[in-house]
Amino acid sequence: MKYVKIRRGKMDSRMAEEYKSLRTNIQFCGADKKVIMLTSCTPNEGKSTTSLQLAISLAELGKRTLLVDADLRRSVLVGKLVVEGGETLGLTHFLSGQAELQDVRYATDVPNLHIINSGPFPPNPAELLSGELFQQAVEAFRDVYDYVIIDTAPLGTVIDAAIVAKVCDGAVMVIEAGGVNYRFVQDTVSQLEKSGCPFLGVILNKVDSKKLEYGRYGKYGKYGKYGGYYGDYYGSSSNSGESGSAKASARPKSQTPPKPKAQAAQKASAPQKAGSRPSGGKRTPAPQNRAGEQK
Repeated sequence: MKYVKIRRGKMDSRMAEEYKSLRTNIQFCGADKKVIMLTSCTPNEGKSTTSLQLAISLAELGKRTLLVDADLRRSVLVGKLVVEGGETLGLTHFLSGQAELQDVRYATDVPNLHIINSGPFPPNPAELLSGELFQQAVEAFRDVYDYVIIDTAPLGTVIDAAIVAKVCDGAVMVIEAGGVNYRFVQDTVSQLEKSGCPFLGVILNKVDSKKLEYGRYGKYGKYGKYGGYYGDYYGSSSNSGESGSAKASARPKSQTPPKPKAQAAQKASAPQKAGSRPSGGKRTPAPQNRAGEQK
């Protein structure tokens, strides 16, 4: 088996955690969901990059994974591969009868991950994908791999993804945040469901994390410094050791903040003479001796 190297871009820890969450959600869909296709409504929504990173994440977990580039219209994955030893054969070579299935599979520099390129762009991609050779190949992959991830063309543009979905166990839609309207997404999902393939869900891609600030939890969220909801529970009040301040700060934002305690107000004011009346109207008791008698 020939070898290709994957160009992997830099990824911060937060993005890596998101792909791990996606991997976990795919696993929770069931053991029968082995062949999973990814599509989108329009080009440039990030489905190819998501397909690659999902396949890498599954392979890093020790799962035997195959990534199939079935976007025969305009492949993006081919630009992420470094080929050693000349031109590579792809899926179109196999579907058109120019190569055997074992000749179009390549090992990668990621352990447990194999890949099939799209190959040259054919004039009849829909016809090739709907043929018996593609169905036979997918059935053969089930016996060898734990997961088969298939990257397809945007379903909102061409029908190829609906054809591929007929031989898959589940379909996932990649949507760019703010990139497409709700009605267009509904129509695309409806077209996908007509193929009879279970729709597993949507991946919201290209989300502006600065606006979300780690989601609805503010800066780490809704909880203040660790959120706004619990105020300074982990801030200055924890240093004072007063549980009353912590409880008072754990309030909904709509409530009026509590007034300062009387003790804090007395510390800031001048000391009162024994027996005098403070501004609050209450008489300050005079100090008592041990016998309880006033001096």
